[in-house]
Amino acid sequence: MIGATRNLLRLAAIGSALARHDALFPLQAHEVGRLLIRLLRPMADPAMRQLRPGQRLAAALEYLGPTFIKFGQALSTRPDLVGDEVAEDLSGLQDRLPPFPADQARQIIAAELDKPIELLFQSFDDQPIAAASIAQVHFAVTSEGEEVAVKVLRPGVEARFARDIALFYWLAGWAERLFPSLHRLRLVESVRAFEDSVTMEMDLRFEAAAAAEMTDNFAGDDSFTIPGIDWQRTARRVLTLERIQGISIDEVDSLRAAGQDVDQIVQSAANAFFNMVFRDGFFHADMHPGNLFVGARGELIAVDFGITGRLDKQTRRFLGEMLLGFLNGDYRRVAEVHFEAGYVPADKSVDAFTQACRSIAEPILGKPLHEISIARLLGQLFQVTQTFAMVNQPQLLLLQKSMLVAEGVGRRLDPTVNMWQLSRPLIEQWMASNLGPQARVRESVGALMASLESLPRLVAHAEKTVEVLRTGGLRLHPDSLRAVGQSRNGSGGLLIWIPWLLVVALTVLLLRR
Repeated sequence: MIGATRNLLRLAAIGSALARHDALFPLQAHEVGRLLIRLLRPMADPAMRQLRPGQRLAAALEYLGPTFIKFGQALSTRPDLVGDEVAEDLSGLQDRLPPFPADQARQIIAAELDKPIELLFQSFDDQPIAAASIAQVHFAVTSEGEEVAVKVLRPGVEARFARDIALFYWLAGWAERLFPSLHRLRLVESVRAFEDSVTMEMDLRFEAAAAAEMTDNFAGDDSFTIPGIDWQRTARRVLTLERIQGISIDEVDSLRAAGQDVDQIVQSAANAFFNMVFRDGFFHADMHPGNLFVGARGELIAVDFGITGRLDKQTRRFLGEMLLGFLNGDYRRVAEVHFEAGYVPADKSVDAFTQACRSIAEPILGKPLHEISIARLLGQLFQVTQTFAMVNQPQLLLLQKSMLVAEGVGRRLDPTVNMWQLSRPLIEQWMASNLGPQARVRESVGALMASLESLPRLVAHAEKTVEVLRTGGLRLHPDSLRAVGQSRNGSGGLLIWIPWLLVVALTVLLLRR
């Protein structure tokens, strides 16, 4: 009861913030939401009405703080939920907050590393070079004389996130109970994925490990580098890494003035993204210009590994076949791989899905080569998921967002180049190596060996099951029996609307204070 009351109060505060920013439009799809909009619309700031809906929502999320900024960035990967225009506006959501005092940063560093900061660093710049929702970064010089960048977690951010994520779970659960059609969107699972992502991002040791893993993946590749990690000065709330020297990848004039070959940089960026996605199945999911620099030798330098994505080999194959199908105009194959991967239910029509793929692709692929956006193509493909009951794949949504950012970087460098066409030979080579006859033989042998290795474990499980049945059978836990009874009795009705009526009342009270 206490948790529900806390969630209702918090939800009312969120509602008042959205109302002031005239950003309640996501609720208009449902009757209760439309009622709430009518009640609170007069209280909106008139200046907000001059902005696009997505801009108003982005402003409201920035006002609500760190968790909601991250939530908005996650929503920007879901045009199937919020639409293309809103998703694009949310993609520009600035993850910048006022810095917290340097004294607090020093205290956190000393506490986490269990040493006075004077013993760790010869100098420590009090003015941070960046301050985001989760952490801020200071330049420093170590006691050994190495120039480094020190990332420090924002005080209290973990407790605040835990409070907000509890609210998101509560809302997702209610939404799935009230609107069964939303089960396809896997809202609770999406909240769990969001929680896992941000929880890992708040443990800076994970970011260090991600950077180290990508360093290993690109060992020997001089075209793509990652700053070295100072593990002795890294802990849960502190990350220390090599200070880089480079030019931001979006400063095209500065790159040309420095004598850099912009065309080669685009090629290197395309190759690096291909290698991350297809070769390694582990990609930097936040490669905006602020996180990507060009070094003196023309090498790309990536920073900030707080958000990364993974793709298993099966998903990579699906993605490769789908991309080649689109690029070759083979929409039938695009449709077939969706069914083969199990993303579209088998009872749906392959012919109808082929037609849908064509309707999406032709307007995009019919443009001049340099204007083609594969990321937007995928985004529109995900929007037809409701018609075909396609189950959302969070890893592909994250990848689509990353592709969109990568395309933007490529076009900023050279508007006449399509980076996916640059990657096409690599994709075709990878597909031949991983889908050809030799690859299939290797996989068959591997699957057979794995089955043989698991045989003793299967026999042991079978023996245990027989023993349980012989000595009295299986028993259901009382909680499980009660849950079955409740589901049979059906506890819906008017009770499910009570929390929402309370939220409306609380929101109105907050706005009138």
